[in-house]
Amino acid sequence: MEPCAPHESVQLRVEGRVQGVGFRWYTRDCAVRLGLTGSVRNLPDGSVEAMARGPAVALSLWVDQVRRGPPMGHVLSCAVQQAPDPDGEYDGFVILH
Repeated sequence: MEPCAPHESVQLRVEGRVQGVGFRWYTRDCAVRLGLTGSVRNLPDGSVEAMARGPAVALSLWVDQVRRGPPMGHVLSCAVQQAPDPDGEYDGFVILH
């Protein structure tokens, strides 16, 4: 039996046409398909903030998908940084309001 991959956490701040285009749902759906936990929310300045936790390979795929965004969205920038590990904070991936 192989050992479980270590988990990491990342936080994204995405700017562009990312509100009112299904961006949070897209981000959540991508995370769920990859088995990640975390959250996504709109910010008052029109950007979106997302945090995810999971294996490094899955996080990398998720970041690539978020950078592409949904069909009606348009990502101008996606800042990625390591995040404090919120182990156990989320059971799944949630959309915050």
